[in-house]
Amino acid sequence: MLKRWQSWIPTGGGLRDEDWARRHRLLTLLLAASVGGLTIFGAFRDALAAPWLTTVLLMLACVVAAARLRSRRLASIAVAVGLNVLCGGFVSMSDGLTEAHFSFFIAVAALALYRDWAPFGVFLVGTTLHHAVFGTLVSEHTYDHAGAAQHPLLWAALHGGAVLLAAGFQLVQWALTEDEERRAQENLDDREAQLSVAFDETPVPMAMLSPDGLLLRTNSAYRALMRLPDELPAGFGLADLPVTPVGHTMSELFDVLTSDTSYNAVRQYQRTDDGEMIWADTHSTSLFDKDGRLKLVFVHAIDVTESRRQQEELRHRVRHDSLTGLLSRSAFESDLPLLLAGDTAAVLYIDVDRFKSINDGSGHAAGDDVLKAIAARLSALVPAGSLITRVGGDEFIVAVPGGAEAGAQVGEAALAAFAEPLPVDDNLLNVSLSIGLAMAADAGCAEDAVLAADTAMYAAKRAGGNRVKVFNQQMRVSVQERITGEKMLREALAGDRQQNLPVWFQPIVRAEDGEIVGAEALVRMCTADGTILGPGHFIPAAEETGLIVPLGEHVLRTALRYLQEWSDDLRYISVNVSPRQLAEADFVPLLADLLTASPEIDPRRLVLEITETAMLGSSHDVRERLETIKALGVRIALDDFGTGYSSLTWLQNIPADVVKLDRSFVAGLSSDPRKSSIIQAVLWMARSLGMSAVAEGVEEEADQLALHAAGCPFIQGYLFGKPVPPAEFSERLQRSRMATTP
Repeated sequence: MLKRWQSWIPTGGGLRDEDWARRHRLLTLLLAASVGGLTIFGAFRDALAAPWLTTVLLMLACVVAAARLRSRRLASIAVAVGLNVLCGGFVSMSDGLTEAHFSFFIAVAALALYRDWAPFGVFLVGTTLHHAVFGTLVSEHTYDHAGAAQHPLLWAALHGGAVLLAAGFQLVQWALTEDEERRAQENLDDREAQLSVAFDETPVPMAMLSPDGLLLRTNSAYRALMRLPDELPAGFGLADLPVTPVGHTMSELFDVLTSDTSYNAVRQYQRTDDGEMIWADTHSTSLFDKDGRLKLVFVHAIDVTESRRQQEELRHRVRHDSLTGLLSRSAFESDLPLLLAGDTAAVLYIDVDRFKSINDGSGHAAGDDVLKAIAARLSALVPAGSLITRVGGDEFIVAVPGGAEAGAQVGEAALAAFAEPLPVDDNLLNVSLSIGLAMAADAGCAEDAVLAADTAMYAAKRAGGNRVKVFNQQMRVSVQERITGEKMLREALAGDRQQNLPVWFQPIVRAEDGEIVGAEALVRMCTADGTILGPGHFIPAAEETGLIVPLGEHVLRTALRYLQEWSDDLRYISVNVSPRQLAEADFVPLLADLLTASPEIDPRRLVLEITETAMLGSSHDVRERLETIKALGVRIALDDFGTGYSSLTWLQNIPADVVKLDRSFVAGLSSDPRKSSIIQAVLWMARSLGMSAVAEGVEEEADQLALHAAGCPFIQGYLFGKPVPPAEFSERLQRSRMATTP
């Protein structure tokens, strides 16, 4: 029960120093002002006598004591005594007027501001003693009625009790206020505890700074980021952090203190302990007091080193080729105008000759190694300030600052560098380059220069590769012709192929008597106005675009149809097969299906012509594919024999049935003994390997006689007929049969 009652009694105190000082100053000034007020009242009442003087002197003494005493309690007691003296003197000077006693109630309410039992109790004791002592000794100056003079103690008790009751209600108010403050403090403590946990345990590094840059508080994540001890020494500030800004001055660390409201910056720092480089994203929020003065800066610093590293890697991946480490195409296109802004540049478009044979023959991994080795060699030989990129596959572009001479030097240096084989996987691979060179004068013509260099590169490749070609306008005309040829070919393939792409036939005759024994199927193009175009107008475009595959299928189907039609009069038809067709995975299955669909055709009557140069650039499984074709019964002819690099070797290694001697051997044969000797040697080897032979491009009768004398069994050329449409060829075929029939 006692404890329950004690809980209702205010404990006192609890005021902060600045709050107590403000209240004490107010009460002291009130007491001092009351001296003047009491003097004015005394003058009005004509009571400036000894009681007034005594009261004023005592009040002044209390004011001085209240102002000079350092102890809060003694100073407040001095005010309480002074108010006691004031109230007593006021009652005395009022001749005990009852209303004058109200001053005690005012004073007790004022002293409750201290929330201290000492001044409050002193005043209550002083009030009771005043009413009892002065009411007994000088009752006429203490009470203004006769009953009080007769019973001074009773009235002293009544007045004292009234003051005590007033004080009691002050105590209740005091106690209730303390309860409210206690609950508010508990709520505040809970919130501070929650905020403290949130601050200390959050994984985001955070710190609180004073306006002069001292670290007031840090959480564990911040200390871990900055590698600080759990307990920081006194006066530890921003300048003491073990990091140094990279590219900034140390003073810029204090930018967080000069921002008006908030601050954000991502900067790189170097640790002073081990030199490690880190990136930090720093945010700060400034807190100001009501007068606009900075009170606190709240900072959180996020370690973004890993994200910056990933961004740099991503930026590097975007700007660089993943295989070779050279510039990407987009980065090259972005940087080339910048290079041209200051000077002219030579643009070299580089393609690896016969890269497909390397890639397919040695595997894609080896092909990748070759590309990386090529990139390394090119990077080593280009001058400083050059740009180099791999634009896909086996093509590279180099932009060299300077004029055409600088570009030509780089091109020749590249050819010389690749004269030496490339070491790849303990093997040495021979690599050659086709290089196109064009000039770029300013940033506006960067794209045109690349296209021009690309055009020149194709000219170098068509010229045999392993060379540098400088762009000229005639090359642009050739490109335009290929574009036109491609457009016409696409339109022809999309329409009626028999009408748009007629297949003509050139006779192949026996050298002995001129009898037609075979024919070569040669495709033509019929334009909308009826003009017949030779293969030179569209075959190059077909080879480059891949349209040669559907075109070749069309020629093959047409040849089989006429083989069936001329089954009694023609021994065979030969069809040219491009390396692009031969590389198609479904070429052999297609051929097998076509032969199966025409069982009446002897497969030996179909001859597929494969160029020697095509086999040099084809894949490693060309022999296996040709063996599969021969297994179907189809014969193989080695076309353009003598224009490659290792002709006699190919005779031994390729499963060919027919050798077609290139026209370069035939022209002028009758007057050139060396050609005659070569042809005799080739014919002897062909016979020894069980092969037949056909001489192409025979246009002179003397050359025909020389070929017959050398033992060449079959001949083809304008001397015996140009390619003609099927109907005309059929008539010639009938005449040939009649002429040779006994």
